[in-house]
This record gives sequence, structure tokens and C-alpha cells, in this order.
Amino acid sequence: MFSRRLFLKSSAVAMFGAGAAPAWLSRALYAADAPSPRKKILVAIFQRGAMDGLNVVVPHGEKAYYALRPNLAIPRPDGTPDSVIDLDGFFGLHPSLAPLKPIYDAGQLGIVQAVGSPDPTRSHFDAQDFMESGTPGEKTTSDGWLNRALVEERKPSPVRAVSLGPELPHALRGHNEAVAIDSLNSFKVGDARGASAFEAMYGDTHDQVLKGTGREAFDAVKRVQAVEKSPYTPAGGAKYPNGKLGQNLMQIARLIKANVGLEVAFTDVTGWDHHVNEVGAKPTVGQLANLLNDFGQSLAAFYTDLGDRMADVSVVTMSEFGRTAKENGTRGTDHGHANVMFAMGGGIKGGKVYGDWPGMEREQLYESRDLNLTTDFRDVLGELVVRHLGNRQIASVFPGYSQPKFRDLIG
Repeated sequence: MFSRRLFLKSSAVAMFGAGAAPAWLSRALYAADAPSPRKKILVAIFQRGAMDGLNVVVPHGEKAYYALRPNLAIPRPDGTPDSVIDLDGFFGLHPSLAPLKPIYDAGQLGIVQAVGSPDPTRSHFDAQDFMESGTPGEKTTSDGWLNRALVEERKPSPVRAVSLGPELPHALRGHNEAVAIDSLNSFKVGDARGASAFEAMYGDTHDQVLKGTGREAFDAVKRVQAVEKSPYTPAGGAKYPNGKLGQNLMQIARLIKANVGLEVAFTDVTGWDHHVNEVGAKPTVGQLANLLNDFGQSLAAFYTDLGDRMADVSVVTMSEFGRTAKENGTRGTDHGHANVMFAMGGGIKGGKVYGDWPGMEREQLYESRDLNLTTDFRDVLGELVVRHLGNRQIASVFPGYSQPKFRDLIG
């Protein structure tokens, strides 16, 4: 039933290309639905490729960090543009993340260090799959943690769970309805002939699964199109970068402000696998710096744009695993273990770096090469699910994880 519904719904929406809408749906698009009541919203961002957390939230108070990375280490904070932005005397932000410092100082950005999956794999595919399913080490989990995090409702919004991208990610697959939207502009009704054929097929069928799937697909299109047709200017002078992450976050902000019933949203950004030339001639140039410029500006724009609405919204970031503590011979780092996660927004007890720091001396490293894990990623996600979304069935969201150790990220 689940796979059939997902196939039918995906097929229906895929048939909607740019073009004229039939009269029955055109009228629906221009008739605004009654707005859904405001709910708590969780936005998950996946940084695919295994981000180098040690050069993102830098342990500048750790002597071994500088010994292990003579060419890649970010200079200790000294007030110059290329040095670490100090947070607490021990940790600091990469200088390209300067837009996030005011949010941290305002107490709405929290950071968790030495966090990740307890599974030891260094395979990108497996590690991403485990993190999206929420079941590390288990390859047969078909649904995702973010879908399971949704509380059952009698009449949920057709766009309560949205992924910004061409395909539904593993994290959002499951029993609850979810849609993938490549962009608000492209989520449109196709030519009249094609849409009329779908109208007839879905309306006349005696198959209740098929009929329900069609109705849900058309409802989702109607909601999204109503948002897309309204002119949008980010609030507070927010300026989203032109990259994928910035533009996706802007579209999520539009859906949030439109009160369409959004509860969870997912987007990702690739390119974090830096085996070679991770850092350029100075820390503010090179592959990592470019990604972090876009990342920091995107999050800051989203935070500014939503303004008071951030009281209802929490953002969490994750990457499948970290990088080696020691730099390699090509000015890069290889696949590691523990990493860093960010949590931003409503209710977050920010202005703090959470987690138990394991140290970076050889005997303290995982397999003598990687940052050791002290916080399971499910602790962070689980706390957001329970205390932000209000779903207390943590064992259902993360099967097999019966004793979460929350970090009190949520106020």
C-alpha cells in the first residue's frame, strides 16, 4: 500500500509541467484556502559529503589540533579576518561563518561537538542512509526518521512534509504524506489536456487508494501554487545567496509564512568531501570556505527573514560523518567519525557549544585517527522531535534506541 501510494502520487505530480490549467483547477488555485493554524516546524539540512567539523567549529584551545594540521588548521583568534571567531575560549567558528555569530550571541544558535552516528562505516552511501533512516547499522529500514516524527492527524495539510529537491529523500519516506518540490515555480499544473485526463482518471476510479492519492496530489499543487502566485520579498533586509541552499531556504520561508500547514521540511547541500585542497592559501579561500560562506549566509538570511516566526521554527544540520583529525598529504582530510551539528531557532538554548569533548591526542582518537564520538546524533534529533514537535513516541521515531541522552538544547 505504501509503495503503491508513493508511486501514484509521484507519477501524478510528475505529470504537472508548466502550462495552462483546466478550468476546475484554475478556479481552485485562485481561491485561497483558509490558512492552517500555526504549528511548530522543524527544518532539517543535510550536508552531504562528510563535512570537516574540526575546521567548522574549531577547537582552537586544543594543542593537538594545530600539531595534526600544520597546513589546514585555522589560526587562533586574534581579531584578524582569517582567524577563528572565538565562542567560549576553547571553540570558535570558521571565519567564513561570521554571519552566524550574532545568532549565537543572541542565544538562538546552539552547537553540538563530537556528535554523529555510532556505526563505524566510512561509506558515504551507508552513513547517509543510516542517518536518514534513524537506524544506524540497519540497512533494511525503508522509512525515515523525519516522516516517523510526524504526529498522526485526521486531516493533515497536503504539504505538511516537504522536501526541496527533485526526489523525496529517505528521511521523508514513510506512512505519512510527503511531497518533493524542486521549486515552487516548477510545481505547476500541466497542459489542460493532460490535467483533464488525470482529473477523469482520479475522479472516476473505484480504487479508493488511487482516488485518495489523486486528491492529495491536486491539493498539494493547489496549496503550493497559491503561495507561488503571491509576490515575495524577504523581510528584514534578508539577502539569500543564489546557491541551492539559500534558494531552498527562501522557498521554505515562503511556505512557513503562508501558513499552509508545513510541519517538517528537508533540504540538502552537497560538496563537503574534501580529500584535496580543502583550504587554500589562507582559511577564507578554498573549497571549504566557499561552502561555509554560502552556508552561513543562507542560515542567517533565513533567520532574519522569518523574524518573530522563528519562535515556531527550529533548524538542525547534519552530515554523515566527520574527517580525519590529521591532514593528509594533499592539503585535505579523509573520511572520519564524529562531527558537529548546529541547532538554530525557536526554543533553542543557544550561545553554547554542547557535548563532551574527547580530546585529540593520539590515545584519545577513535582508531588513533578520528575524533571520538560522545553524542549520538539521535540524542539531538530526538530532543527536537520530543520537545519541539511534541512527539513523545521516541521509540517509534528511532526504533531500537530506547535510552536517549538529551543535551537540554531546548528551553
